[in-house]
Amino acid sequence: MADIALGSGGRSSAHYAAAAQLAHQVTAQLAAIEHASTRLLDAVADLDDFAVRQASLLPGWSRAHVISHLARNADGFGNLLIWARTGIEHLMYASGDDRDEAIVEGATRSHRLLLEDLTASCDRFAHGVRSLPAAAWTAEVADAVGDVMPAHHVLRLRLLEVWVHLVDLDCGVGFDDIPQQDVEQLLEDAVQQFGGRADVPALSVEVDFGDHRRTWDLRGTTSPPSRVRGAPGPMLGWLLGRTGPELLEGDVPELPAWL
Repeated sequence: MADIALGSGGRSSAHYAAAAQLAHQVTAQLAAIEHASTRLLDAVADLDDFAVRQASLLPGWSRAHVISHLARNADGFGNLLIWARTGIEHLMYASGDDRDEAIVEGATRSHRLLLEDLTASCDRFAHGVRSLPAAAWTAEVADAVGDVMPAHHVLRLRLLEVWVHLVDLDCGVGFDDIPQQDVEQLLEDAVQQFGGRADVPALSVEVDFGDHRRTWDLRGTTSPPSRVRGAPGPMLGWLLGRTGPELLEGDVPELPAWL
């Protein structure tokens, strides 16, 4: 049997390699979140008191609702980082009603206060990421619906929230504006979210990234899968229920609501 190289404390070299890979992943994902957050804050800064009262692309929500939601979402994920750091359960939101009430209350604020709140919440989240001990990234936490996940998945979820709701603000940013490395990750997350649901039809999606192609299979049933092809932005928008299938090719089925 081959010897296993050990580091200090008797841990294997494989352990340290995995830890280094996770640290690199966290750094890269925080950089992606901060880039997306900069785009978001710039877009919100360009609005005014009249513009934030106008409808977003989300039915029943104004832009102010979306901005307020993004601020509370950052703080909610910050709560999960506290949970990971302390080991003491710290839920994203006290309850679903509290979350909804906070969004509605926030949506009544002026443009200036909305921007300040969003900026501060993004800064708090980034600080929480930077200050989290390396070992805490593998701690188990639970998202808003109670699904258990390692703490580092919080970063993927926040990136999805920022980009998707930036598009929802209807301020000139579309799914085609998401950087390729981000949209590929978001597509993978969307597929994984759909993949375990019984209400999702059997589906195979093929995405052309220019320099490579990827295919994901969603098999909600045992039926032969429909096959859908397209570019990254239109495919992500369709999977999330934000855009239609007009720019996609193949046998495009009807999907259930994303959430």
